[in-house]
Amino acid sequence: MRAILTALALSLAVPIAGCSRDASDAESAPTIPVTITAADRTHRFNVEVARTDAEQDKGLMFRTSLPADGGMLFPFEKPRIGSFWMKDTLIPLDMFFIRADGSIDRIAENTIPESLEPVVSGGEVSAVLELAGGTAAKLGIDETAKVTWKDGK
Repeated sequence: MRAILTALALSLAVPIAGCSRDASDAESAPTIPVTITAADRTHRFNVEVARTDAEQDKGLMFRTSLPADGGMLFPFEKPRIGSFWMKDTLIPLDMFFIRADGSIDRIAENTIPESLEPVVSGGEVSAVLELAGGTAAKLGIDETAKVTWKDGK
């Protein structure tokens, strides 16, 4: 019974954070610019975009590093509760749960690598941005910041 409940809980943690590409594949993946404006400072990142369900299921799995200005954006077709886990994700991440207006619903800082515990937004979000763990603290980014991007897909 416990195994069934565990499997059910894990199946609800979709999309799943992680990626089967290794770091060399990440270097050749197309990126888009993302800007986070916090107080009077602007921070720019070049991130990969996980658009499809398959890309979102893979996310940043098996990566051993991320560039300081890199990461991954998970845009959703319609706002929803965001729920991710760290299975097969080898590095800590900061997860920014972003509302439709670009405001930040929640920041989950330094998520635990390979954890099966769901990391969930506080409310409905339109996207999730994953950056290297510690980025929010290092740059002084909190929930008062705004996130913007232009996806020319």
